[in-house]
Amino acid sequence: MNLDLLIDNLTSPALLFFVMGILAVQIKSDLEIPESSSKFISLYLLFAIGFNGGRELAHSHFTMEIVWTALFGIITAVIIPIYTFFLLKRKLSIENSGAIAAAYGSISAVTFVTAVSFLELQQISFSGHMVALMALMEAPAIVIGVILIKMYSKKEQNSPKIKSLVSHSFANSSVVMILGSLIIGLLASESQAQGISPFTTDIFKGFLAIFLLDMGIISGRKLGDFIKSGWFTTAFAIVIPLINGCLVAWISFLVTEDVGDRFMLSILAASASYIAVPAAMKIAVPKANPGLYLPMALAVTFPFNITFGMPLYLSIIGS
Repeated sequence: MNLDLLIDNLTSPALLFFVMGILAVQIKSDLEIPESSSKFISLYLLFAIGFNGGRELAHSHFTMEIVWTALFGIITAVIIPIYTFFLLKRKLSIENSGAIAAAYGSISAVTFVTAVSFLELQQISFSGHMVALMALMEAPAIVIGVILIKMYSKKEQNSPKIKSLVSHSFANSSVVMILGSLIIGLLASESQAQGISPFTTDIFKGFLAIFLLDMGIISGRKLGDFIKSGWFTTAFAIVIPLINGCLVAWISFLVTEDVGDRFMLSILAASASYIAVPAAMKIAVPKANPGLYLPMALAVTFPFNITFGMPLYLSIIGS
């Protein structure tokens, strides 16, 4: 791994605000971001990423590389929950195994947003269709997770149908915002896009820093309870994303030579959902314990990826 790249990442303002949030909890500070403001910032970040992705897509030509990259991403979102489920069920219940597998097969929009900022610091671009792929990769893992739970546990009469789960996944606010903004960005003219560019680009990093501060506060509150769950879940939350991210960084050359796109594919494979999946699992698998899969994704995997994961995946791609 490039040491300078790691140091630059560890000293970035966005990451330091995340650490500040964790420290604020540890010293019992009353620092917090109001829930309404936090939700607004989340939607803003997704809006900005989606809109700018649409603009990039408008400037690009449709090629078979886009098709192969999309298929690669979707297949990744199917394979990860399958293999992780069988690893997890050796130690955990079927319900918890399925929920965690779904979380790690799905993606983290916030990690994706942070990765965009990371690439900007490295002056590396990525294709606009990666934004659409991010949204498409959320649903498959949720469906696979629920199917596996149904296959290996007693069937419940009132369990939701797969069709309703897919519908719920795509109706999730994060997916609607990212896809809607992508389409609007794709349709907007150059002059129309330029008119709102101060809002879509200039203030992006500032909002990202405040959002990561909020993520740090939330992670700090959940970290203690999660540690009590034992070594297996902690090890899983670090090792599995590391394997997924490194493997995709290594083999993604099969579908694209673009460094930025390969990096984004690695991040999508390495990240874990703590927004869409918990919302879906609450409906589909109420027996699954959110005290496991939520802190695993948010308090362990997310900080690991934005500190050590990103420089490592980029180093593998560049080597």
